[in-house]
Amino acid sequence: MRDPLDKLGRRTRLRPKSTGKRVSPTKRDLRWFAALAEHGPLPSSYLLAFTEGSHRSEKRARERLTDLFHESNTPDGGAYLTRPLQQFRTIDSRYNQLVYDLNPASVAALDRAGMFSGRRASGPWLHSHMVTCITASIELACRRTTSHTYIPQSAILARADAALRWPTTVSDPATGTSYTKDLIPDAVFGLEYRTPNGRRFRFFAVEADRGTEPARSSQFHRKSFKRHLLQYAEYVERGGYREHLGLSAPLLVLNITSNSKRLERMKALCIQQYASGNTYQLFQSWESFGAIYKPPETNPDLLRGDWLRASAPPIRIDQID
Repeated sequence: MRDPLDKLGRRTRLRPKSTGKRVSPTKRDLRWFAALAEHGPLPSSYLLAFTEGSHRSEKRARERLTDLFHESNTPDGGAYLTRPLQQFRTIDSRYNQLVYDLNPASVAALDRAGMFSGRRASGPWLHSHMVTCITASIELACRRTTSHTYIPQSAILARADAALRWPTTVSDPATGTSYTKDLIPDAVFGLEYRTPNGRRFRFFAVEADRGTEPARSSQFHRKSFKRHLLQYAEYVERGGYREHLGLSAPLLVLNITSNSKRLERMKALCIQQYASGNTYQLFQSWESFGAIYKPPETNPDLLRGDWLRASAPPIRIDQID
């Protein structure tokens, strides 16, 4: 293992080096751990946003995150946070804000405090991190309003006593052969709207796209956006999500891709599939997750910005009829 100190004797950003300082989790630390448990690995700016107003100095709050990464003298047997190494595999990573994730010690601290510590299924790191930033951005944008409440995935799945997968039966357009394929959204969440006429609800499936899957494929068993449309047709139009998640409110699908050209291709395929339009497949692009990755700042436009649709006017998900 490389020395965790640099040439000047300073601790590096990559590997922890404890000074022996005793660190015990505070209420603010636990709130950070809970955000990571719910969403996944988050940049430091997101964590600070989750505890906005709880620190006098942003510099001191970032120093606390540094201690939680380095210091292993804790009541839970080790340092509380990791810095996933994947974030450093990009150009000029030393100038980027840091991304943090949980350690076994922080999971133990959450369990001891009786707080949620379940984790979303893992996958390719950058894709999972994109999903994390999407859902966390929407929750943080909701926290800055008095008219919306974010309903997390953990609460939806716990209430339904369900896992995040649902078998769908779809037919290969080329051969007519039927296949049963599990639909596994990248994430689900809900919004509660407080309106003059009372509370309203709407739920969302998240699909993050970094251009690593084909828009269409001649091999139907291979995942593609074309198959995505067919699976969601059964899940949404035929009410599969109502049975799966025990929901009565509408479900929309949020497709977030890493570049605008890819968005247009996906939207064009949706138009081909739905000549009269489709109102539940929504599209936005977020170029922070393109070819050159840089940990992003929070993206409130995911809640307050326009979402494009196939042959239908754009909508905003913070508004409800």
